Amino acid sequence: MVIDSIGNASKYYGLGEGMAAGLKWLSETDLTSIDLGRHEIGGGRYALVQEYESRLEADSVWEAHRKYIDIQYVVLGREKMGYAVLDTLQTTREYSSDDDAVLLTGEGSFLTLAESSFIILMPQDAHMPGIRYGRAENVRKVVVKVPVG
Repeated sequence: MVIDSIGNASKYYGLGEGMAAGLKWLSETDLTSIDLGRHEIGGGRYALVQEYESRLEADSVWEAHRKYIDIQYVVLGREKMGYAVLDTLQTTREYSSDDDAVLLTGEGSFLTLAESSFIILMPQDAHMPGIRYGRAENVRKVVVKVPVG
């Protein structure tokens, strides 16, 4: 897991061509006005532009992915994000290739994703996104999916 400000994105280009392309796209795209939904980036990479109201932790679940690395970037608002090493959690729904996710339960740590910050989540990084930081907030977030390997 990596967490940082988008202004430091270039420091992570060494993580590979796919990561560099995803981070460059986030840095160079006007994400405040881009349409919601899926946007192809190329090379098997794509971005999901989302808007939602942050929710209670009790209404959230742990998830992890196998085929894609997530780069989650908060454009507007803020949210809490749960983080746990995948092997420390218990599976509640087996992996589905349809949504590239396994759902889990257990304990983890929480951090705050503020506006203009991003987090890189590898397949071993279970996460619980979209949680309220105190009170519900409107969040605009972009999740770039980078193929593993």
